Amino acid sequence: MAKQGIDIIDCDVHISLRGGHDLLPYMPDAMKRRLLESGTGALYSGYYSPVGVPRKDAAPPGGGPAASDPDFLVEQLIDQHQIDYALLTGTMYDVSSGHDADYAAAIVSAYNDYVLDHWIGKHPSFKGTVAVSTIDPQLAAREIDRLGQHPDMVAVIMSSAARMPFGQRFYHPIYEAAERQGLPVMIHPGTEGAGSTNGPTAAGYPSYYLEWHTCLSQTFMAHLVSLVCEGVFEKYPKLKFVLVEGGVAWLPHLMWRLDKNYKALRSQVPWLKKMPSQYIREHCYLTTQPIEEPDRPGDLITLFNMIDAENMLLFSSDYPHWDFDDPHAILRTMPADMKRKIYYENAKQLFKL
Repeated sequence: MAKQGIDIIDCDVHISLRGGHDLLPYMPDAMKRRLLESGTGALYSGYYSPVGVPRKDAAPPGGGPAASDPDFLVEQLIDQHQIDYALLTGTMYDVSSGHDADYAAAIVSAYNDYVLDHWIGKHPSFKGTVAVSTIDPQLAAREIDRLGQHPDMVAVIMSSAARMPFGQRFYHPIYEAAERQGLPVMIHPGTEGAGSTNGPTAAGYPSYYLEWHTCLSQTFMAHLVSLVCEGVFEKYPKLKFVLVEGGVAWLPHLMWRLDKNYKALRSQVPWLKKMPSQYIREHCYLTTQPIEEPDRPGDLITLFNMIDAENMLLFSSDYPHWDFDDPHAILRTMPADMKRKIYYENAKQLFKL
């Protein structure tokens, strides 16, 4: 299809395995039986979605789960929406909800090798992300160093569901390795409240998927405040962080509140040399899906202008999930310069595409 309109980098495309057996060739022999008998070890949130998670039309005509067939994904996403690059984020980072650090590390390592063998190179738009488990950050760092120099692996991805806020020193080996390899760290929701992770909302466990899904941004807010206050961006000055599928509209409030409190309480965090909002602007990015859609579209542009969003946002579709954002249907009233940065230039620079 001839390319028309804007250039697009889609920063959140959830490819799937055809089944757990896809990982068998890449697993240590001692763990193959466990994979066959128990699966990958990802413990899901348990919240029932009445619309499912994948789009009904995303199932490949030849069979298999949605987004498990590279050729059909190219037809339905890349060609139909004229995507220049697609970051293959998958879902395997969800193994961080499990309990066995060695098994989780083996699963993500096998998954990364599977993606390299069966997806990367199938189409020039495909770019990979190094999936890691956060259960044991030393093992995660080893995986980042193993694949960090591959030319088509452009980021690290891990679950936002965790046992403790991401600024704490427990996680620093991951950031040290990511900075060493020059890769941004992406976090993505999916298993908040599952297994050994914390409750999915600040108030505890809600009853319905509607509540669970709406409150995912709470986890992102807590991680972001932790990253700043624990001094992660002073310790790793080249580290970039991407908050994927966590919403956007909450960011002005958080930046203002954190700056205001910092002015009175800065003695608690003497390692910070800048206002908290400045660290966020210099080190953090957010993806657009699910983008807020106010009744007056201009209100969203006003909000974007409050946080320098044109330099912090990255377009994402969340294909093939039920709340997929069509790049040609959202943000229609956005100024052209802002749109070009959010849809393409910010990601091109961040991921060195």
